[in-house]
Amino acid sequence: MGLMSALPPLSQDQFFGELFASKAARDGAVIRRQVRDVERYVGRAAFMAEIRRRGFSLVENAGQFVIFCNRGPLRRLL
Repeated sequence: MGLMSALPPLSQDQFFGELFASKAARDGAVIRRQVRDVERYVGRAAFMAEIRRRGFSLVENAGQFVIFCNRGPLRRLL
């Protein structure tokens, strides 16, 4: 279930359920989503609130949200 289904999610709960059910998310790895998809399906504010609630880190670059599905610190090297 690493990729979201081709059909748009029916609700915020379904969107987040699919997003965090991926193996990468469960393993504490990194996942990414298109900013435009997040804004279309759940909205930026709800998305950021859910990431914050889980204690994860989030960055945005080149139209992508990158979610670090763990509570470890981030350190930018360059």
